[in-house]
Amino acid sequence: MTSTQYSERFLNFVQQQLMSFQADQELEHVVVYVARSGESGSPTLEVVGQWPKSEKFLQPVETDTALRTPSSNRRWYPLQEGSILLGVIRAERFATEEEWRESLDQRLQSMSILMANSLASELDRKRLLDQLDDQKEQISLMVHQLRNPLAALGTYAKLLLRKIGPESENENLVKGLMNEQAQVNKYLSALDQLSQVKLPQADDGSNRLLLPPLLPSETCISVKSLIEPLIERAKARAILQGRKWYGPSKWPLWMEAKSISEGVIAEIVANLLENAFRYSPPKASIGIEVIVEGICVWDEGTPIKEEEREKIFQKGFRGESGSKMSGSGIGLALARDLARQLGGDLQLLVDPSQFKNSLPESGNAFVFNLESK
Repeated sequence: MTSTQYSERFLNFVQQQLMSFQADQELEHVVVYVARSGESGSPTLEVVGQWPKSEKFLQPVETDTALRTPSSNRRWYPLQEGSILLGVIRAERFATEEEWRESLDQRLQSMSILMANSLASELDRKRLLDQLDDQKEQISLMVHQLRNPLAALGTYAKLLLRKIGPESENENLVKGLMNEQAQVNKYLSALDQLSQVKLPQADDGSNRLLLPPLLPSETCISVKSLIEPLIERAKARAILQGRKWYGPSKWPLWMEAKSISEGVIAEIVANLLENAFRYSPPKASIGIEVIVEGICVWDEGTPIKEEEREKIFQKGFRGESGSKMSGSGIGLALARDLARQLGGDLQLLVDPSQFKNSLPESGNAFVFNLESK
């Protein structure tokens, strides 16, 4: 946590405490350091305030060579909470052979106690805010994942209503199901609005999707068995929307036996299919193709603009075609994150035939591949 990540209230408090020494003629410099982990993971003491203020950048304690020489005109005051060192105050006085004035020493000790209490509260605040952001992110992810099966329920209900006809005694039951589905969708939208936060970019795997539980006794899964229901769902949705749907021509052997962790492949595919149906034109064909090199979800819609082709993988970004639609804009970002966590990647091709010759030469193809099958 750098000084820019501390609250303005805390930084102002630090500066007010330091300014209380400006009338003291003995002190030359007072610096407040906060303990944190450095880039390499090793502990460091970072400057968060100094008096007098200076344009000069002060280095962390461990890299400031001037501090390696002991001096009777320098004193250190720990900022502690119990046995935990939160930081230190460094007080430098003008060169003199005299002893430190007791009243000055007591003032510095008192300030260190106040500063330690304030810093402890600041760190608690930061931890709670991080937890709140994490909870909001998880709610946002859950809402996003619930939308796909909920949309599928609506699709199947509409197909069922079409099949039974208007004279069926079960018509009201199906319409009731559709109304309840629409109501749940409204609740999800409201929950999504409450949870909207700027999602942090992370490379540590924290942006995980909320996946259905798998049996603990399972050691491997068939990715094919997880994807087949998604294909049936997509096929039904295409029929309802009056668009052409193309399923996979064959299933490579690598999709049969995979570790449980690779069940997230199905979640990646679910997000890509939802994205295709949501953002492609109403009559554009949609399909999925699976080959040895990977999986491709494609549509015959207008190719995504060149300036948006990388931005669409950023959390919260929605291109021109999706700017007026509801949603959180995190599906593609999460799909790419998951693909990379599995050692693969997710890329966009605006010429689907580059993936396989039989696919259209124009459109949008999202290609997911694993580093090794």
